[in-house]
Order: sequence, then C-alpha cells, then structure tokens
Amino acid sequence: MFLRELLAPVSGIKGAGPASEALLAAAGIGSIGALLSYYPRDYEDRSVIVPLSGWRRGPVCTTATVTAHDWIGFGAMRTLKAHIEDSGERACLLCFNRPFLKNVLPVGGRVRIWGRFFYKYGELQASVFETDTEGGKKFGGILPVYPLSAGLSQGLLRKLCKNALAQYGQCIEDEVPAPVARSEALLHKAQALGILHFPPSMDDLEKARNTLIFEELFYLETVVGKRAMERKNHGNSTPSKTGAQNTGLQKRLIERLPFELTGGQLRTLAEINGDFDSPYPMARLLQGDVGSGKTLVAFLAALAVIEGGGQAALMAPTELLARQHAENAARLLEPLGIKPAYLAGNIKAAGRRELLKALASGEINLVLGTHALFSADVQYHNLRLAVIDEQHRFGVIQRQKILDKGKTGVNKNQIPHLLMMSATPIPRTLALTVFGDLDVSVIPDMPKGRKPVETHLAKESNAQKVYDFVKKELDAGRQAYFVYPLIGDDEESEPAGDEGKKITGAVQMAEKLEREIFPSYQSALLHSRIPDEEKRRVMAQFQSGATHILAATSVVEVGVDVPNASCMVIHHAERFGLSALHQLRGRVGRGGSQAYCFLVYSENGLSESALERLKAIKQNSSGFVIAEEDLKIRGPGLIAGIEQSGYLKLGIADPIRDSDALLRAREAAFAMLENDPALLRAEHRCVAAVLERAPPFVY
Repeated sequence: MFLRELLAPVSGIKGAGPASEALLAAAGIGSIGALLSYYPRDYEDRSVIVPLSGWRRGPVCTTATVTAHDWIGFGAMRTLKAHIEDSGERACLLCFNRPFLKNVLPVGGRVRIWGRFFYKYGELQASVFETDTEGGKKFGGILPVYPLSAGLSQGLLRKLCKNALAQYGQCIEDEVPAPVARSEALLHKAQALGILHFPPSMDDLEKARNTLIFEELFYLETVVGKRAMERKNHGNSTPSKTGAQNTGLQKRLIERLPFELTGGQLRTLAEINGDFDSPYPMARLLQGDVGSGKTLVAFLAALAVIEGGGQAALMAPTELLARQHAENAARLLEPLGIKPAYLAGNIKAAGRRELLKALASGEINLVLGTHALFSADVQYHNLRLAVIDEQHRFGVIQRQKILDKGKTGVNKNQIPHLLMMSATPIPRTLALTVFGDLDVSVIPDMPKGRKPVETHLAKESNAQKVYDFVKKELDAGRQAYFVYPLIGDDEESEPAGDEGKKITGAVQMAEKLEREIFPSYQSALLHSRIPDEEKRRVMAQFQSGATHILAATSVVEVGVDVPNASCMVIHHAERFGLSALHQLRGRVGRGGSQAYCFLVYSENGLSESALERLKAIKQNSSGFVIAEEDLKIRGPGLIAGIEQSGYLKLGIADPIRDSDALLRAREAAFAMLENDPALLRAEHRCVAAVLERAPPFVY
C-alpha cells in the first residue's frame, strides 16, 4: 500500500500507549502513515569522534574521564556539576534536574558524551548532552532529530518510528512510475523512508532525500500538468485568426502613441495574439516591473477581443487603481471608437442600472472596475477577455467568478481568455509550481528615457537631512510623497522588534509637514479611511500639481501615476516588506527627471531580516532581483501567498533549493501525461489517485 494509505492508528505500534498516542495527536500525528511522514529536521552524527577541543565546529562526540563532582545552588535547586577531561581539554556538565547522573557519571569513570558546549564564566560548559557507558549502544550511528511539540521527546519519536518501520515498512509500495524511477535512479519508497529516519551513512541519507524530494515534486507537477491539459481540453474558444499579428485597432493605437513600445511589450503582445489564434482559452501570467507598461499591453489585448465582437473586463484590487485604469482607457481608447465604463461598489443606483443595461446589451465593450465586476447583478453580452491586475491580491474563487461571467452571454459555453498581471515578479522556479499551468510572459525592459530611482537609507536621527533634500526638489517645482505604516499615532500595531517604540502616523505627520517642515508648500492626506469622494479630490489635486506633498499610508502602493513627483520618503521603512517598498519606490521616476527614494528607519531594535530587506532594496532596482531576495528572506509560501491556499503542501522538498529536481520532475510529469494518461491510470495506482484528488480546472 502507499504511505498515505497507512491509516491504522499509532496505537498499533509496539511501545505506543495511550499517553504516547495523545502526545502524537497533539502534534497532528494520528496514523502510522502520518508518523512515517513526520520527517527529521536534522541529524546528529555520532559516528564521528569530535573531541572537546573541537567544540567550536559543532556538537562534541567523545569519550571523557569524570575528574570531579561539584554542587551548585541549595535545596531543591541544588544541581550537580560534573567535571570531565578529554586529551588535556577540560569542561563541565551542568546536570539541571538530573541528580541521578551522580551515579551515571562516577568520579574516575570513563563515559561517552554527546553535547553542545559553550564558554561561560571562564569555563567550557554543556547543559544539553547525552551520556552512555564506554562501549554502549547510544553512540556510533546517525540519529534523527525531529520537530518537537509539548511533551514529545526525541527518544519517543525515534523508538516509535523504528518500530513502525519494522512492523509496516515492508508493505509500503513505490509511488513514482517505474520508468521515471529508473530514469532518476530513485530508491524504493520503503528503502528511502527507512534511510531517511535512520541513515547508515550521510551518503545514503542524500540518496534517500533525493528520492523523496523528487517524488513530491513529481506529483506536484502532475497536478499542475493535469490542470494545464484540462484548460487546453476546453477547446471551445473561437480563434481570432490574428496569426500573432497586430489587429487593425491595435495598429491604430500604437500609431497614436507618442512613444515606441519596448521590445518586451511587442513580444508579449505577439504571444497574446498567438493565444487568441489558438483553439483553447488563453491563461497567461504577465509579469513586469513597476512602470514597464503592462496596462498598455492589456489595453491592446482588449482591442483584439473587441474587434472580434467580444467584451473585455479589467479588474483591479482598489478603486484608486481601477479608476486610474478607466481614465487612461478613456483617454487612449475612446478616440478609436471603444466605449469603456467604470464599475465599482460606490456607483449610485440610477447610474449603475444604466451601466449594467449597456453592459448586458454589448453597448459597453470594455469595463474596468473592482470586485463589483463579478457581482450577482452584473451580466455581460459576450465577455471574451478577463484581465486581472495585481493578481496576487485576488483569490482563486474571485478569479473564477469573473471568468464565470463569460458563460452568461451569447456564448454560454465558452470560457473567456484570462490575462493576469503582476508587478511583483515571481521567480521562475516558484512560477513553475504555483502558476505552472499558465503561460508566462515577461516585460523585462523599461520605457526609453526612464532613469533608475536613486535609493538612500537614512536613520531617523538624520531625517532633517532628508527634509532638506526634498525641499530643494520642491523648490525646483517637483512633488513628493511621504509614506507611513499607520494611519494615526494611536492606531494599534505589533511592535516590529523595536520594543514597542511609538510609530509615527500619517495623520499627525501630514499636519507637521505642512505647519513645521514645509510651511511654504501645500500638503494633503490620503489613507484607507477617507471617503472615496475625498480620495478622488485629493488625488486629482496632487496630479494637477495644486498639492505639492502627499502624506499617505501604503494606499498609494499601486494605482498612483504622477510624473512630476520626484521624491518618495518612507518612514519606518523597516516595517514594510520588500515588495511593498519596491512598489512604493515605483510611484516616482515616472517622468523624465531623476527621482529619489529615501528609506528612513529606526536604529533601535532593527531586526536582522529588516536590515536585509533595506539593503536589498537599496542595492537592487530590478523587481525580478528583489523577488529573488524576498524569496530567500521569506520563503516560497509567504511570497506567493500559497501557504494558506492549500496548493503547495510539501514535506521535504523546497521548489527553490531543489530547482534542478523541480525542472526534471516537471519534464517527466508532463511527458507522462501527454503520452498516454489512460494507460497510466490503469498501470499506476498512485498516479490515478493523485489525478483524482487534483484540484479541478479553476483559475
């Protein structure tokens, strides 16, 4: 049977009583299969002698002589201190709560010692250690070190895993199809499990790890491959016959632009047009740095669909961003005869009714908005393209709801094309796992004449120097953003390693900026609690230049385009993630002049990870490089928002660390599915089981 089919309770293991069963259950281990899938997090190699003199290299594993006993403390706190010597090096063992070790460590006796030593009070000490008699059985091998929760011990887990392997190990079947296993030189599953828990050597451990890592990635990519095939099997999309060439409307828009498209934009547009010419619906992820021109590519894609008699919808996560897209669409596309509309939750009832009527009749052929685009009362005449901006801010269900709207019009059985856009680039290896069933386009270049933003780090104590620099830019006719992590000083927040230090809020600083720091210039405030009408008024004044300084929270992270703004000052920058810092920096430098970003941080209690983030953002201007750095700092689950989605459940594999294995697993899984999936279902039970449990075709 497969490991996951070992559902017998752990009480069936020799040596597992009710108390052990309760402890394991508290750790989420309820079956024998779950126990054997509870992989060690580390290993103690007790087969190699490490004398006391080598304590700096790691754990000591040696035979020493007990030279003396001391007792420290009084009464119930009285603790044995055993002095030991090994080849002239001396140390002591602090036996907290273990007075019985007086007999285990007799003066003059020879004992085996394993432990981690450190210098304190002028002597070498260890308080965490294990002992055995000379020639005993506790030493001489490699022991697993498991993650522990309350009550569990390494000894209990080692004993139960050893007994479980002895009782059930031989019945565990291989899960990777034999041809793939032979090609990858994988061990048998039972053999790999036994070695992983109790490795005879570090070389054997590496082979076992490689086997189980490949198996996990192979089935992850099998699920991804199944979803990709299902999408292509929905071959009910009507080809546009563009032949990847630009359509008439696309050519007209490109000719009207006062600039040339970049190579990345042209290449991506050709890829999208090629998708429209295929018999199955497009599902493409478009990645590009802040300001690389993704939205313009989306408008061009919409033109191709509209020219073919369809409708397009562009959904953004905030009203600020959606309204900006709608304004740009009106400016660029209305002269071409396109009828765009803006739809959000705050549209008044009378206007909303007329808008929905025009959308259902097909009079409106491009709608731009927020989540309101998939509201229950919204009907489309012929939705052929759904564009989702800042896709990481939407869940799978939300994306599916907008696609389902394509089934309500004249072509009820057709699935719309899907274009997801992200200014937070996803590293390639992670994209192959999370979005591996989508085609990926990248716009790596920026518009001509765009200068990189100069980024500077500044301590809070040097903030006045930042203000002096910003004043020079304001005097030159430029504008500036000041961004804060909180709305008000009284807003509750978790201390970010700064011992609960008071955090400056945007509300209070907006007043200070206008009254004290820049009294000659007009300031305004923008945050999420301000009414929508007021937000629009504030942004309109800032965009027109009537307001010189905008104090805000991260609400300006996306959807704000003011070419005259040359300074971005982020206070308490240590409290922002890398992606947010990069997005905020991208709000400036959108004109032809040099722009600057100042990351003002607190010197008190600056955490190591926060310092890494600040250094990474200062040293790198490319969003793709920053995404890689973010991945190193935060890990694959957090950066992609997939830990909570249930999509990436890996026990031993890491798609970044094991990227070579991931690529091989992907190639093998896709080849297997494309060759003869029906045969595979019949011949390989595990493949069949995984395919049956795979998530359905949903985006």
